[in-house]
Amino acid sequence: MYLMIKTRSDLAYSIGFLSRSLEKPSVENIVRVRVFRYITGSVGYGITYHATETKGELQCYNDSDFGECTKTCRSNSGYVMIYAGGSISHCPVKGKLLLPLQQLKLFIAASEAAKEVIWLCRLIQDIMNLREIPILQVDNRTAVKLSYNPKYHRRTKHIEIKHFKAV
Repeated sequence: MYLMIKTRSDLAYSIGFLSRSLEKPSVENIVRVRVFRYITGSVGYGITYHATETKGELQCYNDSDFGECTKTCRSNSGYVMIYAGGSISHCPVKGKLLLPLQQLKLFIAASEAAKEVIWLCRLIQDIMNLREIPILQVDNRTAVKLSYNPKYHRRTKHIEIKHFKAV
């Protein structure tokens, strides 16, 4: 867990997934021990920052899966913010909401990432000059369309207003 939180954001999803099954390990989880082989083989890896690489640019990425957990039907999502070639913020999130449409789950995940982007922009602007406003890269067209046109209609009436404020 220390590696995941402090130094190796590339391990966040794998370690989080394995830690959920510590109480009742199964054959399926034992197969996933290859993560530990990866960690052993990549001891020298870590977050590296480069002063010359895209100074003043914040790169933002958001991604979600489609209900990977077959028992709970909840989706996983997460975001990563990269500055000077290294991760400065990341957050893997196990889905908390059971929503009827996957597109709405993706929209809410993008909304949470947008809140982090806004906060980081303000922080970086206070410390040094941010050259341009970052673009949050989202992998779903419906989530992007909904963020540009948050019209109230039948399919979106149950989404809380707080998710529209960040976008």
